[in-house]
Amino acid sequence: MKRLLDDVCAKFTIPQDLRDKGIYPYYKPVATGQNPVVTMADGKKVLMFGSNSYLGLSDDPRLKEAAMAAVKKYGTSCSGSRFLNGTLDLHEKLEAKLAEFTGKEAAVTFSTGFQVNLGVVSCLGVRGSYILLDETDHACIIDGARLSFGTVYKFRHNDMESLEHKLKVCAPDAMKLIVVDGVYSMLGDLCKLPEICDLCEKYGASVMVDDAHGMGVFGENGSGTASHFGLTDRVDLIMSTFSKSFGSLGGFIAGNKGVIDYIRNTARSLMFSASMTPATVAAALKALEIMKEEPQRREHLWELTRYAWKRFRENGFDINATDSPIIPLMVRDSEKAMRAVIEAYNQGLFITPVVAPAVAEKDALIRFALMATHSFDQVDEAVDKLTRIFKHFEIIE
Repeated sequence: MKRLLDDVCAKFTIPQDLRDKGIYPYYKPVATGQNPVVTMADGKKVLMFGSNSYLGLSDDPRLKEAAMAAVKKYGTSCSGSRFLNGTLDLHEKLEAKLAEFTGKEAAVTFSTGFQVNLGVVSCLGVRGSYILLDETDHACIIDGARLSFGTVYKFRHNDMESLEHKLKVCAPDAMKLIVVDGVYSMLGDLCKLPEICDLCEKYGASVMVDDAHGMGVFGENGSGTASHFGLTDRVDLIMSTFSKSFGSLGGFIAGNKGVIDYIRNTARSLMFSASMTPATVAAALKALEIMKEEPQRREHLWELTRYAWKRFRENGFDINATDSPIIPLMVRDSEKAMRAVIEAYNQGLFITPVVAPAVAEKDALIRFALMATHSFDQVDEAVDKLTRIFKHFEIIE
């Protein structure tokens, strides 16, 4: 019998079509740490404005030393899941500090941020419940909702009228969980958390905030979006990943003890997946310590951010309604966005495109992300080069 696997996969022609045009922008191998200037595998040096290392900690010597010390003590792997043999005293130490940091009773760590949302949303979405998602929520939230037994509703991005309409059609006595990004990863805008919390009280709903892009950047000591709005006590669950500001790998969810204990014992992506390695736990612990002890990192990041907003706007860029170090350079044409990214790379800038079908064609953009380790001169160089490139492709006048 003929096997059709190759035939099925061959129908997906988008990557090859882009390669044929010379504009495939993905999977470029980097040969150094995620610093403001990186060396690519071909030896080319470029300014990195495509990284999520907002505090610039992923190549920090202190995180490296902490990771190496953990490997010497615990080895390279826990060789099992948290549920069985894969819990170290180091995991519990990190969880206690994260609970305190986020102002919650308890926390539990997962091997990746994706696994946090996949496991938490799916296990909380019990039969008869409702999961309400912002339409631009991260893919792992959407996938978690797909795996749940609850009824899933999507509301228009940051549209509180749309959210309330969805809440009104939910059964009044059913469990309702609203899941939003604290900072939306492509447009860089904040969720409307005060209004969401008000709606939660009105309709008896709970709210979970994915703060992957807010932790380390917003709030007291970088403790996130809920802290930024002064709403920690009104937010039921706070999630974040360690692969952004923490400069490591993994993720966590924090909330009250009863909910976290339920997640520990029902989230399949936690129970049936190998635990965070000793090195990644130790690096996250060290990053948390630095976040609290070095506020100047966050302060410099915000100075850079406000400066970059100003420069891009003065030069005619549409940067939408960003509130963060994530700056969307709106292109509104997928092919132009990829051509601009390739030309920027040729001129020594690493930036990333966000194009159809990941977003609507009218929302195609280039994502420009800042790190606390960037300099004002590097921002100037990038803005000047991108201005010429955007004019060349007739994206701006």
